[in-house]
Amino acid sequence: MPADDRNGREHVSDTQYSKPPAEQPLEEVCVAKGMRMTDQRRVIARVLQSAIDHPDVEELHRRANAIDNRISISTVYRTVKLFEDAGIIERHDFRDGRSRYETVNDEHHDHLIDVRSGEVIEFRSADIERLQELIARELGFQLVGHRLELYAVPLGEDKRHR
Repeated sequence: MPADDRNGREHVSDTQYSKPPAEQPLEEVCVAKGMRMTDQRRVIARVLQSAIDHPDVEELHRRANAIDNRISISTVYRTVKLFEDAGIIERHDFRDGRSRYETVNDEHHDHLIDVRSGEVIEFRSADIERLQELIARELGFQLVGHRLELYAVPLGEDKRHR
């Protein structure tokens, strides 16, 4: 029988919603990759790690600047680029005209984007993972990675907006 998630959405039992916990502090990951961690980079790393959403650079700047008002928007842009190039964070374009970021986690997940509200819901589904592997094999390939972004409206809204 389907279960309801924390927001009342019905889902099958193998689908999990939520952001997986970070295994190692982002600051430690940066140091392990040989980055020089300035105080400002440390603040930005902490802001990224604590984000439960997918902030864009402007939102990262707002949050970091609330902690240290000496952090400029250009520092955030440079730091985000540095972290992205090092494979520490991942950039997403959820069709809203801005790049959004999240930390790279060993636990793969996909995204469902509510096109009306912009809410991004992270989920993991063993069924989807198996199907993607099967499709790749049937086409003569070994899957080495993928990114799945589902764009949707809440059930029932499509009838109201016609």
